[in-house]
Amino acid sequence: MERVFYFAPFYANIVESYNAELYIKGKVNVKKRNFIIHYLPTMFRTRKGMHEYMMETYSELHFTAPNRYEQEVKASMGTTKGFWEADGRLMEHFHINIYSSTLLYDKLLSPLASDARKYYTYFVDSIMGDSHNRQYKIRFMPKNRSYQLVGGYMIVNTDVWSIREIRFSGRSEMFRFTNLLKMGEVGESDEFLPVKYDVTGTFRLLGNLIDGSYVATLNYRDIRQRKPAHLTRKTGSKYDLSGIYKMTAVPDAYRYDTAHFNRIRPIPLTTHEQELYRTYSQLNDSTPVKKRKVFWGHLGDAMIDYYTVDLNNYGRLRGSPIINPFMFGYSALNGLSYRQTLRYNQLFSGDRRLQISPGAGYNFKQKEFYWQVRSSFDYNPRKGASLYVEFGDGNRVYSSAILDELKDIPDSIFDVSRLRLNYYKDLYLTMRHSWEIVNGLTLDLNLSMHRRRDTAKGKATVIDSSTSSTAESEQPSVPPDIDEEVLDKLPRVYNSFAPGIRLTWTPGQYYYMNGNRKVNLHSKYPTISLDWERGFKGVLPNSNNYERFEIDLQHTIPLGLMRDFYYRLGWGTFTEQTGVYFIDFANFRRTNLPTGWNDDFGGVFQLLDRYWYNSSRRYFRGHVTYEAPFLIIPHLNKISQYVLNERLYFGALFVPRLKPYIEVGYGIGTHVFDFGFFAGFENWKYKEVGVKFTFELFNR
Repeated sequence: MERVFYFAPFYANIVESYNAELYIKGKVNVKKRNFIIHYLPTMFRTRKGMHEYMMETYSELHFTAPNRYEQEVKASMGTTKGFWEADGRLMEHFHINIYSSTLLYDKLLSPLASDARKYYTYFVDSIMGDSHNRQYKIRFMPKNRSYQLVGGYMIVNTDVWSIREIRFSGRSEMFRFTNLLKMGEVGESDEFLPVKYDVTGTFRLLGNLIDGSYVATLNYRDIRQRKPAHLTRKTGSKYDLSGIYKMTAVPDAYRYDTAHFNRIRPIPLTTHEQELYRTYSQLNDSTPVKKRKVFWGHLGDAMIDYYTVDLNNYGRLRGSPIINPFMFGYSALNGLSYRQTLRYNQLFSGDRRLQISPGAGYNFKQKEFYWQVRSSFDYNPRKGASLYVEFGDGNRVYSSAILDELKDIPDSIFDVSRLRLNYYKDLYLTMRHSWEIVNGLTLDLNLSMHRRRDTAKGKATVIDSSTSSTAESEQPSVPPDIDEEVLDKLPRVYNSFAPGIRLTWTPGQYYYMNGNRKVNLHSKYPTISLDWERGFKGVLPNSNNYERFEIDLQHTIPLGLMRDFYYRLGWGTFTEQTGVYFIDFANFRRTNLPTGWNDDFGGVFQLLDRYWYNSSRRYFRGHVTYEAPFLIIPHLNKISQYVLNERLYFGALFVPRLKPYIEVGYGIGTHVFDFGFFAGFENWKYKEVGVKFTFELFNR
């Protein structure tokens, strides 16, 4: 294995580019199904009375090292539509560089990775051939049960220590698979490329069972190999990865006729496959369904299934099912929450794009309904120039008048758990223009307007839990420091009108161009943002002056082998305030609805009471997160296979009365859900523990 490990990095990059004809034939057998199958966003539409489905595609495939695959489907036919979206990640099983350190687009750790010996055991199964053409069959097995490791064998040629055949079995999300790859002949131009794939797998979830088998063949042409002494030198910006970043082209030319496919099909159909096509044709020739049944069928699909509405020349509307258990989330602080979103997209010439995304959610613990509509128009995508408009129901906050009254309560008797504050309901409108001045440097010009309404005149009370539980003692008592007469004179509605500027800089920003659209990727350096906003008095009724400054610094550092280190620092302050205003920071705010593993799961506080987000005119906070696939769980073999990644969290916050607030946590990410366990400490004293749970099925 030492020689195999030695040559693998060289063979991984030896092919610079190629063109190929790719033919894929797939069959699935729906053995068991129930209503849950309609909730799966990547599942194809099954038909009543049919259990077996098949489809064929013929494509032109272009590869550019190291990971760019452009696939253009030339012909397609089958017994159902959307078959290849049965798992939207199915094509990753046919885009494999067996010599790379990861498989399936960085989801699995390859047994040929440089440090793979930490996670795999290797042994020689058999020796084949004579002394002039000797081959070793080497088996590899994971040391720990994990979905990010695979098991199988490889056949190695001893002349150049290249792989002739490799078979590996594993799991990607709910799909258990076995992939057999056969490579080109030794000495030929396709020696380091797969010429045939044979993939079998089983999809199993909550009583649904689907078997699948897929065969793919590749006919290569125009293979270009790199010469060690003459590597291609890149021209232009060193941060432009347009020529090497992976992406998949959208199919634009389909041929469905049987005669055409019979001419180009490299693998003949079996008798059973021909029978599947005949059965499908007979079902299509049956009596059409009445329009009324079609209407109610579409309405039912919208209730329980992901759906896409094609609006012809007016774009496409994408929606998640209305009745969907995977849209729920839970945390000890916020309780149970539910969210629902729609997405509308319209593409114009020059890769200009209009997006509109309305969303709504409900927090059951706070009994609060939230809604918002986000829209953007990329009118010059090459320069990152866009217009944004967002409006909706914002976070509930209390006014600075309440804050001024509460600050006089001595620390010795101050207890946030005894406060009962009425939070102002917020209706907001934000307009923003974004422009990338140079690569990595973005300037945003903002205008935000808020209308905050208090239905109970913002009265604050304190529950005195130290008294006896009599009817009289259960009544909330108002501390003498809070002047109720002052609160009663306050207006019930406040407005704000505030322009702002946000400057974001990421040094060394890598990117690639998808047509005219610039897509930013990663950087070796942190991203820093400066945010300024100024509220003006008198522009809207009951509006006052204030000024807000915020600085945010965050960075994700890849450590290799699917390990990452993330840190974030932030500071903010309100100045120049007159009259009543509302402390509502842009970077330090409470999230009311479920967020997932990659949506601030490691950059926010999970147990911090909502009061503290508006309790001070300034704050300083820091977060550190370490993510790796093998931390604690590998030592617990019974459950380790279900865990994709583990995380360690640390966060600290400094505001008046909290010096500091510290939160530590441990989390696991699986294919179905994310789970985190957290502990909070106030002023160096233990406060509480809590958990967070979100569904992540098909979101990774």
